[in-house]
Amino acid sequence: MRIVFEHWKYIFRNLWFVLPFAVMPAIFLALSVDFAAIEHLARNFFTGEFGLEFFEIFRAWSFIRFDSPLGAVYSVFALLCLIVFTSLLLAFVEKHMRIGKRTLSGIFSQFWSHIAMFLAMTLFFTALYELWAALLSAILFAVSAIPAKGFAGFMFVLVVLVFIFVLLFLISVFYLWLPCMQITGFGAYSAFLYSYRLAVGIRWRLILSLLITYAPFFVLLMGLSFAANWLSGIVAFVMFVFGYLSFCVRMEALYFETDKIDREDLLRSYREL
Repeated sequence: MRIVFEHWKYIFRNLWFVLPFAVMPAIFLALSVDFAAIEHLARNFFTGEFGLEFFEIFRAWSFIRFDSPLGAVYSVFALLCLIVFTSLLLAFVEKHMRIGKRTLSGIFSQFWSHIAMFLAMTLFFTALYELWAALLSAILFAVSAIPAKGFAGFMFVLVVLVFIFVLLFLISVFYLWLPCMQITGFGAYSAFLYSYRLAVGIRWRLILSLLITYAPFFVLLMGLSFAANWLSGIVAFVMFVFGYLSFCVRMEALYFETDKIDREDLLRSYREL
């Protein structure tokens, strides 16, 4: 269970240092959620009415909004914030874990030297997720055509669970790729091979830890679609702040653990006791 909880200790111990990196991504991620589409999908599922079109289903799963030009702008800004602030956050956390100092010096030089890598990786992960959402939506659209509503509901849940497992498995395959490139300086292909070997030994624990963290977020997001707009926006913002921090900090912590690199932030705190 250390994989599940260890990174949370780091986040709350250093909350005021890492929180500023998460504010802007969380704002635009929350604004990129199409709550109306999620509410429509959830309401139809619970009432047994599966007469949704593919595009309506896809809007509920996608983080790119298509309902309005403003929604599309929010999604573009979310993508830009992820590129910029993830680069800065990972540089800050890596420096703290490596030398034990929580300062901003040096992270901006890392940002400029790694910006192309973060741009490529963010676009890759975004495309991977949107492809996953499109395939899931296509299959759910096919399921909605099943005449027997009870069987259609069962298949709907089964397909969602299978696709969530597939998504978590894909995340586990690529999860250590970014910190490996950042820390080792390897090229993309060499870093992927090396990070993949590191992740094999912890894959199922990593999948379990991601499931424990994000399953409640998934349920909460669906519930928020029925709430007032102002309430759903505020709660979604808080949810994305901690979800984003969890994803990034866990990535760095797991890389240090699997590559057997001493964490100076822990050693330094032990010396101060």
